[in-house]
Amino acid sequence: MATLDALKLALRRQLKAPASPEHHPLSEEQYSAGFDILAQETSYEDFVIPTLSQLLAPLFDSRIRVSVLEIGPGPKTVLGHLPDHMRKKIIKYTAFEPNSLFATRLEKWLCPEPPADPPFSCLHNPPAIHRTPFTADMADTFTNDSGDSPRFDLVLFCHSMYGLHPKPAVLRRALSLLHDDDHHHHHPSSPPPLAVVIHRAGLFSHLYTGGGDGLVAQHTATFLAGVVRVADADEPLDRFAAFVAGCAAPDSDTLMKWRAVCRALGRREGVAQVKLVFAAPTVMAAFAPHAATALAALAAAEVPLLLPSLRESGSGDADGGQGRAVKNVEARARRPAAIARPTAVAHVQACVRWALRCGVGLTVVGGGHGGQCLWSGVVGVDMAAFDRVHVLPAGYCGGEGQDSGPLVVAGAGCTTGHIIRSAMAAGLTVPLGARPSVGAGLWLQGGIGHLARLHGLACDAVVGAVVVSVASGEVVVVGCVPSEYWPAGAVRVSGSESDLLWAIRGAGTNFGIVISVTFKAYAAPTYSVRNWVVPLSDRHEARRNLADFDRLVAGQLPRRCSADAYLYWEDGNLRLGVTMFEVSTAGTGCETHGCTPPPELESVAAILGPQTSSQKLDSVGVFDAEMYISGIHGGHGSGKTSSFKRCLFLQHIGDASIADILAAAMESRPTPLCYIHLLQGGGAVSDVPAGATPFGCRDWDFACVVTGVWPREQDGAEAARAAVAWVYKVAGELLPLSRGAYGADLGPDPRDAALAARAFGPNLQRLARLKRLWDPQNVLRYACPLPRAPMEPRLIVLVTGESGAGKDYSAAVWVSWLTRRGYEARAVSISEATKRAYAAATGADVDRLLRDRAYKEQHRSALTAFFQDQVRQRPRLPEEHFLEVVDGAAGVEVLFITGMRDEAPVATFSRLVPQSRLLEVYVKARDNTRRARGAQGCSSEPDPARSNRHRPGLVFDNDAAGDEAARAFAEHRLLPFLDEDLQRLAAMVRPVPGFPRQGIQFRHVLGIAQQPGGLALCAALLERHFTGRWAAVDAVACCEAGGFVFASALAARVGVPLALIRDAGKLPPPTVSVAKSPSHISSSASGHGDSEARIELERDAVPRGATVLVLDDVLATGRTLCAVLRLLGEAGVPPEKVSVMVVAEFPVHGGRELLRQHGFGDVSVQSLLVFGGA
Repeated sequence: MATLDALKLALRRQLKAPASPEHHPLSEEQYSAGFDILAQETSYEDFVIPTLSQLLAPLFDSRIRVSVLEIGPGPKTVLGHLPDHMRKKIIKYTAFEPNSLFATRLEKWLCPEPPADPPFSCLHNPPAIHRTPFTADMADTFTNDSGDSPRFDLVLFCHSMYGLHPKPAVLRRALSLLHDDDHHHHHPSSPPPLAVVIHRAGLFSHLYTGGGDGLVAQHTATFLAGVVRVADADEPLDRFAAFVAGCAAPDSDTLMKWRAVCRALGRREGVAQVKLVFAAPTVMAAFAPHAATALAALAAAEVPLLLPSLRESGSGDADGGQGRAVKNVEARARRPAAIARPTAVAHVQACVRWALRCGVGLTVVGGGHGGQCLWSGVVGVDMAAFDRVHVLPAGYCGGEGQDSGPLVVAGAGCTTGHIIRSAMAAGLTVPLGARPSVGAGLWLQGGIGHLARLHGLACDAVVGAVVVSVASGEVVVVGCVPSEYWPAGAVRVSGSESDLLWAIRGAGTNFGIVISVTFKAYAAPTYSVRNWVVPLSDRHEARRNLADFDRLVAGQLPRRCSADAYLYWEDGNLRLGVTMFEVSTAGTGCETHGCTPPPELESVAAILGPQTSSQKLDSVGVFDAEMYISGIHGGHGSGKTSSFKRCLFLQHIGDASIADILAAAMESRPTPLCYIHLLQGGGAVSDVPAGATPFGCRDWDFACVVTGVWPREQDGAEAARAAVAWVYKVAGELLPLSRGAYGADLGPDPRDAALAARAFGPNLQRLARLKRLWDPQNVLRYACPLPRAPMEPRLIVLVTGESGAGKDYSAAVWVSWLTRRGYEARAVSISEATKRAYAAATGADVDRLLRDRAYKEQHRSALTAFFQDQVRQRPRLPEEHFLEVVDGAAGVEVLFITGMRDEAPVATFSRLVPQSRLLEVYVKARDNTRRARGAQGCSSEPDPARSNRHRPGLVFDNDAAGDEAARAFAEHRLLPFLDEDLQRLAAMVRPVPGFPRQGIQFRHVLGIAQQPGGLALCAALLERHFTGRWAAVDAVACCEAGGFVFASALAARVGVPLALIRDAGKLPPPTVSVAKSPSHISSSASGHGDSEARIELERDAVPRGATVLVLDDVLATGRTLCAVLRLLGEAGVPPEKVSVMVVAEFPVHGGRELLRQHGFGDVSVQSLLVFGGA
């Protein structure tokens, strides 16, 4: 399967001299026919649309209005696929579409006949479609009414830069049409305007040829899995070939040759209707206005730089100008904007500060093995100069004044082999990886080597580090770093140091540019290395041998031994290769020299047969003992092959489900050189708790490295693409059966998304929060991605209150406060849609409605009447507005929604977002304070905080000047809802699908009490989260059985007596009782949802008029709580004296709304956990 670029070259080679593409241009009809075929390629649906929406979201969120210039949109702009709330912000649309057929179709699509709705409903003027090409020198022909070139927030080259030459000059012209960063509607901290180019993967080869030096991308994304399909019939092939070639066929002979080329290079797919498939790798690159001048600023900081033109001209180093030789095939194929070669820490700081000023990303080159160390359009920072190793003896006084064992301090430019050699000279070693040329990316993201079972992973040996913060450019020291290895000006971080050290030990490539790492060292071992090769006749024999190897060989080895296995094909047969590494040191119970073979070898020989080789090696020699380096296929270590790999963690590799996948994978290998490597885990690796480091995948027996290999001379050819596709296919089949994936190989490639989601075990949410704290601008955006947890926000705060009380101001303070603490927070007004509609209907100034308080107050009454009229016509309009706001906040952790007009909004909206916690905060202020802020009619609005209709979750008194009170409120009342202890508690609630019947996703909330420390944790959280005063609570009322469990622990903790509520007949008289409908789960189990029982309470259990806290395990439908509140009323306790707390709430069942309908809306209801489903 050839790429479209390869097909283009092959087609053009068939043109006979003197024919050339320029002599036979495509007609508009030919271009349109070919374009329609290409428009169906998979990259649009799978990559372009979702990636563009994500890329543009910050830009659109930061602006009230957006103006767009699209170059070559074709018959329909891709912007029509943006979410509705984004499209409504587009008020100006201009396009250059030289194909008149496309231009006509585009105009009809943008301005459809009624009743169809236009895609951009808020345009101030009709779209301007220029039926001419966009050129680099069009300043005189493209002007606005004042004679100047117009300015835009977004310039989009959607369907590539097809036919635009020279591409660097065209892009620079597009950049000149972007608004200046200080444009009147661009807030100072907002994302800059962008020029976005969607092109074939060779975009940067075009941009960095012929004057493209200096173009730095704000963001680049690639989609290498895109394909285009064309029917294998003469007519569609003729249209397709002409479009790809960029010219019409000059004669029938050429047409026949083009058909043959397409059929020879395309992959055939289907039987009845055969299609030819071609690879269509795509890149999306975004450039800010300063893209063309950014590198000059970095050069001015005297950072040594290597530019693309120097690499192309050979003026760089002999290695192609990339510093240390880059070994990763993905990275070698990319075209970085420049490579910085810092020789001092100050150079690294300059790179970071430059990236922060320009809003661009950086990549880091360590050993050159990582697929993300170079990225097209991005500046790479080559750390090769930081290559010093310092070995410190045991008892050395560390940087914190404490004695330590032996330490090794290694610069980030060191390789594993360099560190091991230096440590061996002192009789020491560090448990690093198995390849001598790998660098810091390995140690910072895991590091699985031959000492892993004895001493743990490489990241487990990290005890300290020196890091250049990508949040500030400061040099930060964390953990144990001897003082003499602190760079000048380095500082310790107070408070959050432990978080940063934790993050570095397993996800370090995401959190800063590491200058040096301090390792814990161990006594240098010797290795006894023994090899076996077992021929396998078929899949059944492969399964049996893998099971025997797993259970009888690897499963029986002591920690000082590890056994790796290889599945590979050689000489026409599938083979199982096994290498056993036995570690001999004084500390393992075996003398360093003359160690006798372990007794397990006898059983190994009985299973695997006689050894094929054995040798005794030191820590350096063992590098070359790897079977894939010196054994299979004649060895893979000489640079004659390229490879691509992904790693998953497996248990029980002999199970049929796993063994069959492995054997089938080897049968389907696309090249003879592909293999699967199984590295043994367990031992010290699994001793470390999953949350002790970011490397949360600990409970595995083998790391399964699926490795696609091809000859180096076939880089970029079909063999390479097939091998990569094979790796992803096998990894995808193993992923559901795995214990997780290895993050060290992964990057922002969409194909890695599912693997990255499993890369950190239970630590993902903590890492995401720390990423926002330590890399708030996402400078290291090309490292292993940290996928966001749920798309819905964790916490949605509905900010209600009186006019002039300062709702928007308070929300802005809370957003700022949370953002500084690493949470991604945003404030949005739900009334913006109403204001826009009102302005369109009445002619009011929408900008002033959104920004000018006095102007908004003038229209308040009319706005209210307009909204009420809209709701009468569309009763579900408030829900629509709410969901639009939430959908527009994808990836936001805490969302503040202002402009709420709904009574009891939590009860109204919580069922719409069942995965999120909704909280109402009512903002209030005295009448004179509100009048001073411009509010009108201050005494006319009731105070829901004192209303009997509903009680808000929290009330904020905003009378004081300044933001100190708002910040204190955020810290003491809002932050507890983001407590990591709540996440720990939620992890104890086990989902049970299909219980008590199919269709229900049961959550075993009572299971918390069965977890070690679970009940104590739950009681502590209930005590901390209660918004009332414990001293005022007279009793804790609870129902059997779940309420008894949690209420008993809480009551004992706070010293308040229990009031027990039981089924009728279970308490001694006298009692009071009421009827009770069955709970959601009880009715689901019995199938009789309408039957009623009675519950009762001892008459004197609570005094009349007492203050009572009702505690239950679950709030779902609310039927049980309604009965409890009625029962307390019978006992003389009115609703205003009652508060409710539940351990878990299931909003989808509308429990709060039921309470409100039954007259209990003024009862405070708090829940610790919120779950979707049942």
